[in-house]
Amino acid sequence: MTTRPDPVNILCLKWGTRYGAHYVNTLYRSVSRNLDRPFLFHCCTDDPTGLDPAIRIIPFPENPGVKRGWPDILVKLMVLQDGFGNLQGPTLFMDVDLIIMGKLDCFFDYKPGEYCIIHNWVSRRKELLGRRPAVGNSSVFRFDAGKSNEVYETFLREMAHAEDRRIFNTEQAFLTHAMKKVNWWPEEWVQSYKWNCRPIFPLNLFVTPKVAPDCRILVFHGRPDPAEAITGYSDGKPHHYIRAAPWLSKYWSEQG
Repeated sequence: MTTRPDPVNILCLKWGTRYGAHYVNTLYRSVSRNLDRPFLFHCCTDDPTGLDPAIRIIPFPENPGVKRGWPDILVKLMVLQDGFGNLQGPTLFMDVDLIIMGKLDCFFDYKPGEYCIIHNWVSRRKELLGRRPAVGNSSVFRFDAGKSNEVYETFLREMAHAEDRRIFNTEQAFLTHAMKKVNWWPEEWVQSYKWNCRPIFPLNLFVTPKVAPDCRILVFHGRPDPAEAITGYSDGKPHHYIRAAPWLSKYWSEQG
């Protein structure tokens, strides 16, 4: 008799009003279409209204002592606490504002048991000058729940540094520091819509964004959000302009 493998975990966070329930439901449906192994989908949220009944709800945690207000993006450090949401085993964290472009099983097969995260993007100029620091982007990272408490303990011990933007300018910089040893996802698997898909100025004014064929997850950090990318985005600055990409709606859908 073949033993069915234990399910892996998918975890996301939702709080406040910027991202509605449809973002979480869309992510859940996208995972269902693109992950072949058994999985449990968890959402840590302060408001579960409208979420798909199949999504497991984790209540938003109490403030551990963060002084700049709560909820705060530093909550991402708390998900690595032993016992968080009763999670056990391989856990892939994903922001709700991303688009899944292809199969996800490789994110669990790659360097199992180790911390894996995106190597954060920088401007093309900084990259050409070799100024890409060893900092992760926390939109997609993997850890083993129940074996990552060291990260949480570092957060509690060094919370003042985690909050100080002069020391760690983002929560993901502190997360990378607290993980100590990280592995970058292969560059082609996780790409930035803003850095990898938007043509450089002035081509962005005339050319529709497109994605590399090996991309599995498309990350939307800052603006535009996925909905804005589909219809087109402008903040008034020509070099930030992005033409509408209706082809994204094929991937960003609540449909099963």
